[in-house]
Amino acid sequence: MLETITLFDDVSAPKAAQAQRITDIKQAIRDQNRVNLYVNDKFFCSLDVAQVVEFKIKVGKELSDEECDELKRASEFGKFYQRALEFTLMRPRSQKEIRDYLNRKTLSRKVRVKNRKTGEYQTKEKHGYDKSLMPLVLQRLDERGYIDDRHFAKLWVENRNTQKGTSIKKLRVELLQKGISQQIIDEVLETGTRNDADELQKIIARKANRYPDQQKFIQYLVRQGFNYSDVVDALSSLDGS
Repeated sequence: MLETITLFDDVSAPKAAQAQRITDIKQAIRDQNRVNLYVNDKFFCSLDVAQVVEFKIKVGKELSDEECDELKRASEFGKFYQRALEFTLMRPRSQKEIRDYLNRKTLSRKVRVKNRKTGEYQTKEKHGYDKSLMPLVLQRLDERGYIDDRHFAKLWVENRNTQKGTSIKKLRVELLQKGISQQIIDEVLETGTRNDADELQKIIARKANRYPDQQKFIQYLVRQGFNYSDVVDALSSLDGS
């Protein structure tokens, strides 16, 4: 019986999948708090420093397909969270403001990109963040104390037009528009030191010279949220003095 000798590999046989191994870790240039991860000598994703520790990232570590997917998702979460944190730290924000901002960041949009070779600008579609990450980002912000509607409402009432004057009604409407609950608004306004009598006097002192017609001045002040009878009494007292 003749022995069969195979001279060539069967080209139709599937090749063994190449092992996925971390080959390099470099600090990101644009963000010093992130590192670039290379798998099989190709850029794979970027992670923040805390994630590197969390996933026990090191050169030479082999990754399964599931671990690769997990790292990709962690990378996007880290970027999404960082954008949300920057937005939150710019000034106090209500939960609604933060949620609306995150929603906008999940939307795709057209951007102009400059071609480095030709110098010409091209319009490309930039995809938004994965919307399924939104609850996780909000949860992280909440856990770290960056979402506090009661604190936000208190700061709003204490600092909103303190020199110019603002009616309590207007403050209430503004807070409702910011997504603050009615209960929190009531609590903050009840414990605050601002009142319509003082706020009305601030506006009268600033605006009286601009409204020689008292009826028009009364209409303006009522539109600002003050009670009609309070406005008339305040102006009558002013005339009497």
